[in-house]
Amino acid sequence: MQSKNPILSKPDAWLTPSEQQSYPGQGQGAPYAQQTYPGQAYPQPGQPYGDPNTQPYAPMTTVVGRMTIEDVLTKSAVTLGMVAATAALTFMFMPQAWLMPAWIIAGLVSFGTVLLVSFRHKVNPAFVLAYAAIEGVFIGAISKIYESLYTGIVPAAVMSTFFAAAATLGAYKLFRIKVSSKFRKMVYIGTFAYAGLLLVNLVMSFFGMNFLFGHGNILFLLGISAIGIGLAVFNLILDFDYIEQGIAMGADQSESWRAAFGLTVTMVWLYIEMLRLLSYLRR
Repeated sequence: MQSKNPILSKPDAWLTPSEQQSYPGQGQGAPYAQQTYPGQAYPQPGQPYGDPNTQPYAPMTTVVGRMTIEDVLTKSAVTLGMVAATAALTFMFMPQAWLMPAWIIAGLVSFGTVLLVSFRHKVNPAFVLAYAAIEGVFIGAISKIYESLYTGIVPAAVMSTFFAAAATLGAYKLFRIKVSSKFRKMVYIGTFAYAGLLLVNLVMSFFGMNFLFGHGNILFLLGISAIGIGLAVFNLILDFDYIEQGIAMGADQSESWRAAFGLTVTMVWLYIEMLRLLSYLRR
């Protein structure tokens, strides 16, 4: 299955245990190994075929575990916990003068880490945890800036984020939402277009031209925020669907790190959009 989710997509489909197995005797230049079955004896020199004293031949295969929902939940808790821990440390101890540079640098580095992890054939857990730590610095810095402007906005944004995620999961399961290829393509295009727009706006803001968020048209700002939240929710649906499909197909256990990574990226994005929306409503 090829995902259209920008985070969960990768060059190949889910890695399944059958793709991880090794078959002795079938390498390049090696003779084809005779296939045997339980109870079938492998003939030895001087012994008749099927001698009861002969032990059954057992092929040497590598047993690989399959991804389960428990794996995904556990690893998602680890990555989100890393984000929360580093964000809390940044929020409590980073000096005010360092917040803006930390916000920008951590945001750009975490964006590059997302691209690095997303396009690797197999996810390295160390990269996922490194992303979570860097993203935590970004979250902590931006949260402290917003909290200094609007007291109490950070707890409200956190609760809104988890409520939106829980509501999305509930709707996905209750209404049995079917993700079509057309829906995936639309979300895929919209996500990259929105991310590109934000990146261009960030670069132009360095030169004093913040064309997205630098004016007081509240309806325009609310519209941009609504688009961001909508795309984040749609990506959550893609995450849920892709994880469900991966489990059903028997994906390799290591792929649970990719699933946890995708959920973490989407949750962080949803939190930022909630934080921005609440700031507009508080004005």
